[in-house]
Amino acid sequence: MIKFYYSGAPNPMKVALFLEEAGLQYEAIPVDTRKGDQHKPEYTAINPNAKVPAIVDGDATVFDSNAILLYLGEKTGKFMPAKDGNLGDKAHGELLSWLMFIASGVGPYSGQSVHFRNYTPEKIPYAVNRYAYEAQRHWGIVDARLAKQKYMLGDTYTIVDMAVWGWSRLIPNVLGEGAMDKFPNVKRLTDEINARPAAARANAIKDKHKFKTEFDDEARKAMFRHQVEQVA
Repeated sequence: MIKFYYSGAPNPMKVALFLEEAGLQYEAIPVDTRKGDQHKPEYTAINPNAKVPAIVDGDATVFDSNAILLYLGEKTGKFMPAKDGNLGDKAHGELLSWLMFIASGVGPYSGQSVHFRNYTPEKIPYAVNRYAYEAQRHWGIVDARLAKQKYMLGDTYTIVDMAVWGWSRLIPNVLGEGAMDKFPNVKRLTDEINARPAAARANAIKDKHKFKTEFDDEARKAMFRHQVEQVA
């Protein structure tokens, strides 16, 4: 059985969605990042980067949410474009490109926008504007893509749409209330996925375990190590 190390954050929820959509058997193992569970030796042995999610599937250990989606998609053959023939090669190339675009752009810029908008001890206008601008720019690219077709790869629901959904649900946190109105096609996809039974089951996973909700000094030290470990 797959061991799924998770929290309720955007990246773990992408993987939860796939697991539920694919009907895979898994054990959900909570990693309470506000308590610092991600820094414990037993977890960094699984993911040296001390982030969630990660999975252990027999002898295979995979971390980074988009890598997990790709691994599970290739293993099961579900929610992946066919790789045989020209059309399959084209779709597979698009899948890799958009999956990495989300991993290297959408996720990091959205996350940093949330951080500098909501969590820094002092507001730094340059940083707030920088990350909000880049997050909005990246979401604009996704929205333009979805304006041309139903899903990120055309008419077929794939792991790329799951990767988008992980973060798109939090656009109001990333860019402020009402921001989703700027991305009507992203909203359409997000609403559609939210209505899927698998999404409801994925969202319910976090209710099975008790996570720390207070964002106190313990949480800040656990989640933002730079505040206690100075580089220079």
